[in-house]
Amino acid sequence: MKTVTKKFLESNNACSSGMEWVTENKLIGLPKIKFLQKLIVAEKLDWANWLIVRLMDHRQQVQYAIFAAEQVLQNFESKYPDDNRPRKAIEAAKEYLKDSSETNRLAAARAADSAADRAADSADSAAYRAARAAYSAARAAYSAASADSAAYRAARAAARAADSMEVTILNYGLTLLK
Repeated sequence: MKTVTKKFLESNNACSSGMEWVTENKLIGLPKIKFLQKLIVAEKLDWANWLIVRLMDHRQQVQYAIFAAEQVLQNFESKYPDDNRPRKAIEAAKEYLKDSSETNRLAAARAADSAADRAADSADSAAYRAARAAYSAARAAYSAASADSAAYRAARAAARAADSMEVTILNYGLTLLK
């Protein structure tokens, strides 16, 4: 898809307020990169994140989720230096990108579950969100069917774990789409 159409947004269940805003601001029909850039400039970052993962293929979604999780991994590791479960989840997702075998897909699922367990145990909100981002990166690798939502959750968790991280993550996503 070269441009973002009303049909595409509706078929992906875009929210009514988002549809109204993009229509009023004449974004419908713009090339996907320009459309996303306008959302970012308007600080509609959650909408941009929602859209960007729906414009990506599975590989790009996994890359996006990994990048997001890596941006905040230090938040977790500084709080829990002896716990490598979120790092292992990110590494499993990277291995899946190198070789998308069933073995690596299942390893990503196991690593995701382990990171999720760790996230559930974390009392610190930034560490929790970092672990959730790692979990989502591994889940994106494990399940192609839900990779868009996993990539979205990874980026949102990372953005909430570190101030001003969302634009950095979105800009990385734009490079993946180019």
